[in-house]
Amino acid sequence: MNNPTPAGPADAHASHAPGPLGRLGPLGRVATFVAVGDSFTEGMSDPYPANGAHPPDTYRGWADLLADRLATADPGLRYANLAVRGKLIRQIAHDQVPIAAALGADLTTLAGGLNDVLRPRCDLAAVCAVLEEAAATLAASTGHLVLFRSTDPTRRLRSSARLMPRIEQLISFVDDLGKRHDATVVDLFTARVFDDPRMWGIDRLHLSTEGHRRVAEAVCEALGLPHDPDWRVPLAPAAPDPWLTRRKADASWARIHLGPWLYRRVTGRSSGDGRPPKRPDLTAWE
Repeated sequence: MNNPTPAGPADAHASHAPGPLGRLGPLGRVATFVAVGDSFTEGMSDPYPANGAHPPDTYRGWADLLADRLATADPGLRYANLAVRGKLIRQIAHDQVPIAAALGADLTTLAGGLNDVLRPRCDLAAVCAVLEEAAATLAASTGHLVLFRSTDPTRRLRSSARLMPRIEQLISFVDDLGKRHDATVVDLFTARVFDDPRMWGIDRLHLSTEGHRRVAEAVCEALGLPHDPDWRVPLAPAAPDPWLTRRKADASWARIHLGPWLYRRVTGRSSGDGRPPKRPDLTAWE
């Protein structure tokens, strides 16, 4: 495991303190919330405890945590999470966006496109065109739309540095969408705290429990909701692992996670093939 990267002074910019519970500030009342996207929004890799309260292989994630926060203000909150791991933006637009638009929720979140960018062959213009259509459809049907500037993978995964031009273009396009559709854009890209490997699961591709918690706080901050203003603060430095331990961990990761991921890319398969969303309907969130 790499050593955590300390955050710079720019990451400690001011943030308003949490407000009293039950106040939603400029967002107003949120009685219905729909989340749209891929594994990021599904909640991988933040598993629920194996206590029988949730089906096996069910993840929590930042969207469920946001639903918790919203339900504090409105105990009657109804919540749907249509996200499915591994989905490309065209699949999200085809399978999830029409359903989300028909639900007409008070708040809708849309995150997608990064899976496309990470693939060797990516038509970025086509990705942006589909993302624009999806955002326009949701913005016209929801009370408020939330978009995301994704985390920067190049600072922790050196092999992804070659993708930076695509990632920067996607980020810039999301910024433009936010302005044109009066959407809230949550900025995770400049938050250096996500450079810390402890913010990521064992597969190094999906956020850990702590990573999802920080994203939930970032969304709440962007929406003007009560939040923890210290979500950008880095974890305490960890002692570096010995060289041999790091090499063994790398070998294990390559065998268990990287190899299967590459195989799915070559064969055109996805970890989400045939998998339904975890919350396909607007139902009461307890």
